[in-house]
Amino acid sequence: MDMQAAKRFVLSALLSLCALPSGLCLGRALADDPAPWPTGGWLTSTPEEQGMDSSALASLVGYGASHGFDSLLVVRHGHIVTEATYAPYTADIPHNLFSATKAVTGTLLGMVYKDGLLDRLDHPMLDFFAGRHIANVDDRKKAITVQNLLDMTPGLDWDQGYEGGPQRSMFDLARSSDWTQFILDRPMAHAPGEVFNYSNGNPDLVSAVITRLTGKLAEDYARERLFAPLGIVDWHWDRDPQGLTMGHGMLYLLPRDMAKLGYLYLHHGEWEGRQLIPRGWADVLDHKLVNVRASDDPDESYSNFIWVFPDRHVYMMNGKNGQLIVVFPDLDAVVVTTARKQVRYKTLIDAVTSAVKSGSALTSSPKALEQLADAIRNAAVEKPAPVGPTPQIASAISGKTYQFPDNEFGLKSFALDLTEPNPHFDVEFSLRYPAGSSVKYSQPIGLDGFYRKGAPKASDPGIGHITEAKGTWLNGQTFVIDVPVVGYGEQQEVILTFSGKKLNLHRTVTVGEGQDLSMDGEQVMN
Repeated sequence: MDMQAAKRFVLSALLSLCALPSGLCLGRALADDPAPWPTGGWLTSTPEEQGMDSSALASLVGYGASHGFDSLLVVRHGHIVTEATYAPYTADIPHNLFSATKAVTGTLLGMVYKDGLLDRLDHPMLDFFAGRHIANVDDRKKAITVQNLLDMTPGLDWDQGYEGGPQRSMFDLARSSDWTQFILDRPMAHAPGEVFNYSNGNPDLVSAVITRLTGKLAEDYARERLFAPLGIVDWHWDRDPQGLTMGHGMLYLLPRDMAKLGYLYLHHGEWEGRQLIPRGWADVLDHKLVNVRASDDPDESYSNFIWVFPDRHVYMMNGKNGQLIVVFPDLDAVVVTTARKQVRYKTLIDAVTSAVKSGSALTSSPKALEQLADAIRNAAVEKPAPVGPTPQIASAISGKTYQFPDNEFGLKSFALDLTEPNPHFDVEFSLRYPAGSSVKYSQPIGLDGFYRKGAPKASDPGIGHITEAKGTWLNGQTFVIDVPVVGYGEQQEVILTFSGKKLNLHRTVTVGEGQDLSMDGEQVMN
């Protein structure tokens, strides 16, 4: 939300307060009112009208500003009571859900089951891949059911670094030209249902099952049966090398549409009088839960690709780096976050819970409302980063190209041009196909402490791949570039250390094993 939008939001909220007859702000049983359906757009309200404390929500907005949030959305009683976006992200950019996508894939499987295309959830998984030659088949693999996939308990040997460590299986999967076959071929490590083991392979198999049963890609089935009824029209969903919809991630949605998914679950799978998913499917807290054996929470559980906190009576669709759709059934609330680093779940849950004061409207608090408005406005305004002095080496390296030896990342060359008025860097990567080909990118850099946005790339889908960059000299030899990928939930930092004709390039990202790279290049004649 930009500054003007924030002002309009607050103004409309204040006007709605003024329109209330005297004495009616207390005692209105909002939770008993008919549910407003946000198919064509969300209603907005002040927090106090929906029984929440604006000052507490202002603190939550401020927390997001200091903890890498891209957006925060709070819905209560069917009304948006807080909506903040954090510069440089804006609310009109669909955001990568990462593994929160899994819950969407699970929801689609539930719809297939409701349609009668899947006879039972304990149906053996291998039946849906009868035309394939599958390795390592034994009695345990034959016993894997669809429900085992949904609960992350099929027993397949899979190393994804749950709670840290290398993600070996994901690297091996990325090298495969047939992901479904790679996953099916995995040997068994446990009997089905015995051990929770987090795996991107399971939802990818579920996506393949959906396609087998419906004759459609999971994305196309979602377009017709889920997105259209909810009024979701703006999305992007990546596909695997075989052209199947990725079941595990890479779905991009707007935050307001993310909230619709949570709202569907909050209303037991019903939308505008239609039961979209099977009765009971959305009542996650009533499911038979699988304990995930989390080191920091002995009660944390899982069901149908959804994370559950039974002690807090809360569940969520959860993607890495803080992409969350959190449902509070007892509070009639849904909260959405998108972020560039992991969100502390319990901090968020406790903050929202403490902000709820009543099931009915509270007395208006203009001071608290203005505090919330200030926090929202401040979040949307980009703050300049400190800019260090420009060293003598800057002119010597500007415009020079540095080449790198063959490497697993495909980095071929890098050039930094600090010439005003259009400072930028150019990077070239080798492509596997066709052999010997490469692709080049040019990215503007802000040298005044503010980001500069790059132009959309023809090779990108136009969603979630918007880069911005700003840079500063750390010392006489080191230039640091801050490069968020807006809408992707990732913050990159590129550290360039120059020494004579040598360049050490070190890139880090906020979250993820194996994504850092560090290598030495040498200056070549331009």
